[in-house]
Amino acid sequence: MPRPRKPRFVQGRPIADAFIPNNVPPWGREEVFLTIEGLEAIRLNDFQGMDQETAARMMNVSRQTFGRILAESRAIVADALVMGKILRIEGGHFDMPPRGRGRHRRHRGGGY
Repeated sequence: MPRPRKPRFVQGRPIADAFIPNNVPPWGREEVFLTIEGLEAIRLNDFQGMDQETAARMMNVSRQTFGRILAESRAIVADALVMGKILRIEGGHFDMPPRGRGRHRRHRGGGY
């Protein structure tokens, strides 16, 4: 039995949820799906230029897991671009990271 998957942290939802080619390929329209954490991996590594170790920490995954997410995501994007497929961005197993001191405060000593 596999262990439960930890949620991957993403900074926010994507601006666009699909990219559609202008021309329909001769074989018709096809769709591929990129997960939101896959888009986050591409954003951190390719768009922002972060190294994989730093980006993996931001997403709350190991460097090996980050590398696997990135490779799978790049393959999906390449397939959509080369073959003229619709690229939909949706789904996945992700969460937003906690910000600042809002949710988890530590209390010292006595008090309640």
